[in-house]
Amino acid sequence: MLAETVGGDAAVIAELRALFLASATQHVAALSQASGVAAWRDEAMKLQGLAASFGMTDLMAVAARAADVGPDPLLLDAVADALAACR
Repeated sequence: MLAETVGGDAAVIAELRALFLASATQHVAALSQASGVAAWRDEAMKLQGLAASFGMTDLMAVAARAADVGPDPLLLDAVADALAACR
């Protein structure tokens, strides 16, 4: 998907991928430190949107589920696993 958007420039793709991974990692960290339901849902929704922007459908789906369900350690693990699969 990135290749179609940026014309296949490998350097640009690598930079965008690195930025995606850094931002997504920050959102997962924020989820793990969320102080309540609202903060959890806010971070989950941000992660869902970020994943959607990059076509990471599995991460998008688990982030959407996290936003719907609310704080859950098992769901946090699933989010982290989905992010790891993006690497």
